[in-house]
Amino acid sequence: MAAGPLALLWDVDGTLADTELDGHRHAFNRAFAEAGLPWHWDVGLYQELLRISGGRERIRAFLQQVEAAPPDPERVERLQAAKQRHYNALVQAGALRLRPGVERLMRAAAGQGLRQAIVTTSSRAAVQVLLERLLPEHASLLEFWVCGEDVPRKKPDPAAYRQALEQLQLPAAAALAVEDSGNGVAAAAAAGLAVLVTRSSASAVEPPQAFAAAAAELDQLGGPGQPCTVLRGPACPGGSVTLSYLQQLVSP
Repeated sequence: MAAGPLALLWDVDGTLADTELDGHRHAFNRAFAEAGLPWHWDVGLYQELLRISGGRERIRAFLQQVEAAPPDPERVERLQAAKQRHYNALVQAGALRLRPGVERLMRAAAGQGLRQAIVTTSSRAAVQVLLERLLPEHASLLEFWVCGEDVPRKKPDPAAYRQALEQLQLPAAAALAVEDSGNGVAAAAAAGLAVLVTRSSASAVEPPQAFAAAAAELDQLGGPGQPCTVLRGPACPGGSVTLSYLQQLVSP
């Protein structure tokens, strides 16, 4: 491409795979059951809790709400550790898969020399188990990961994206973020990045204004037999997000 992004910055949960409702939510519920706790996060409640970035933070806020008292930090850590163990088991059992077009676009970008990285609020352990299971060749596609434990504040704070740009040694205008949630869009936009949104099942209930700062909003990246639908932004000929399409999103 003569112009366009020099780097793609990928969110993980909801963007690479529908991990939230089909993975993390079930893992939280299994951790609660294992601990003998009477809680079950259904889809509606979990979508509300997703406004809080980070699993540990989500547990802490929920405990504070239902028990009306500051939660014991050690208890929060035990529940988070159990949740991560159950999430790992779900991933290893094949409960999740990459969303349409993700691997295709990653490989196309790598083939044209675009640099790529992960920028997520998820833990490094959760990213590792997902990528090893769903994208075994990730090391040849992704230069580095910025994960939840690498920054002092999680999305919607722009800290993770700013750190990624520092590691790339690129200005924000040279990169594009791929996100699925309002928190992710807010973080990327605050860092000065153009954003492509692919709405996930978890973010489907978020209001349109949550994505107003994005350059385009689609239901997925698309591919053979699975064309994408443009919800807002430039038309996508052929129903597949290509490098030429990304070029439109970052060009003046």
